[in-house]
Amino acid sequence: MAISFTVGSAGGEYMEAVVVLEWHASVGDMVTEGETIVTVETAKAAVDVEAPCDGTLSSILAETGAEIAVSEMLGTIGTSVDDTEAVVSPQEQMDEPETSTPSDAPIRSTKNWPAGDRIIVSPAARRAAQTRDINLAQIDASSPSGRIKLRDLPTDVTGVSVASPIATIPREIGPLKVYRSGAKTGVPIVMLHGFASDAQSWSPVERTLSPRHPIIRIDLPNHGKSPKRPIGVFRGLAREVVEAFDELELERAHLVGHSLGGACALSLADIRPRKLASVTLLAPGGLGPEINHTFLDGITRASKPDSLEQWLKLMVADDRLIGRDFVMAAMASRSDPALRVAQQAMAEEVFPDGTPGFDLRAALDRLDCPARIIWGKADRVLPWRNALAAPGRVGLHLLDRIGHVPQLEAPETVIDILKSVVAEAIT
Repeated sequence: MAISFTVGSAGGEYMEAVVVLEWHASVGDMVTEGETIVTVETAKAAVDVEAPCDGTLSSILAETGAEIAVSEMLGTIGTSVDDTEAVVSPQEQMDEPETSTPSDAPIRSTKNWPAGDRIIVSPAARRAAQTRDINLAQIDASSPSGRIKLRDLPTDVTGVSVASPIATIPREIGPLKVYRSGAKTGVPIVMLHGFASDAQSWSPVERTLSPRHPIIRIDLPNHGKSPKRPIGVFRGLAREVVEAFDELELERAHLVGHSLGGACALSLADIRPRKLASVTLLAPGGLGPEINHTFLDGITRASKPDSLEQWLKLMVADDRLIGRDFVMAAMASRSDPALRVAQQAMAEEVFPDGTPGFDLRAALDRLDCPARIIWGKADRVLPWRNALAAPGRVGLHLLDRIGHVPQLEAPETVIDILKSVVAEAIT
């Protein structure tokens, strides 16, 4: 039996919830009693949580960026990586009073909730519900676990402010849109698109790979057919991607990400390393502080084909690829004003002051599966030299006369590289 551990008394007196900042150990690592294994953030400070015993970190149950109650399990320590059936640690039994709520029980407000109903809710959603006097018994959870999250709460339509685009974003509930195609057997290839794009951007690659591989494409929040809702800073976006990936219930997957989707792929690889057979990143974000902020502002605001066309051309080295049919198809996918507003707000939060508000170079260094980076040397959105941050074990493919979207500009090359990394992972 594994020993579970929580934040417990490390969270401080009267503290109900914390945010997981950083894991200092990975699943499978040996840990010793008293060793710092995870850092969490309370309302006042960052706090280190120590291992309650010697053993192997057999599971991580709260990913980086997650907001959890202090009573919720952070992970388990067992005799091996497969030892995950948990019992409460002796220290947690001492810290927890006899009348406390079990870690898997609902966190309740005393206002408007019918007694006896079992309601499981995240700390952030609970606080928002109390503030807005929302009866959680009437809320449907979008997660298969039945846990109500902040995204499930209804929008407050009475207080729309014209001063901030964030205030006008719809707060749609539900999971991210997932598209499946291709072979029925084999390790799936999961694809994450870039900012201001959608899952259809993978079509040139998907058509060739799908006869032999299961293909799964995901629309990011505020993109394509996924819900439009505030996601906050980058870790909120990464958390949604991890949740969508977990709900696929895959044993293993090859992960492919472009631009912002590449940043999400790196975060996912850092949180779920044992689930990934390989990682391929196309011009990924998060490897340096530079980004073309004028492009971000322009493409999110473009509301007419003629203006959108100019920003689409900036993404490629040869603008002859951006014909009128391409522009009109892209405009049709962006015709909803609410989607454009949601992306404007998302850009402001994920790229504050026109700079990526996240640094994933350490996550890149921790990759331990076959990995490749593909980058066009004519990229005018993200500088290709950021690829040089990669450790030597990550293969670099720097393409001449290719811009920010290699899957569009050089699909055959991208397909060949993907076939190679998939074959490497199998062997």
